[in-house]
Amino acid sequence: MEDEPEKYQSHFSEYIKRSIEPDTIEGMYKKVHSAIRASPEAKKSEKAPPKEHKRYNLKKLSYEERKAKLIDRLKALNSAAGVDNDSDEDD
Repeated sequence: MEDEPEKYQSHFSEYIKRSIEPDTIEGMYKKVHSAIRASPEAKKSEKAPPKEHKRYNLKKLSYEERKAKLIDRLKALNSAAGVDNDSDEDD
């Protein structure tokens, strides 16, 4: 703490934020151990369960769905190409 105060500040920032001194850490651990020995049963947390699992990969498409998607893309490409060709003929 006295040799490198900046490193101490960054390394023990959480302790400093909670105003825990180096001399009181041993007493804190003894208090926690006695509380665990008094009632060793684990307690469930009160956190709410997660809402929904996020799915990052896409759902697999069937053969018919892939075929329909390809036909739609080709129609869109052909219609876009047809629009560009019509505007070139007017010039």
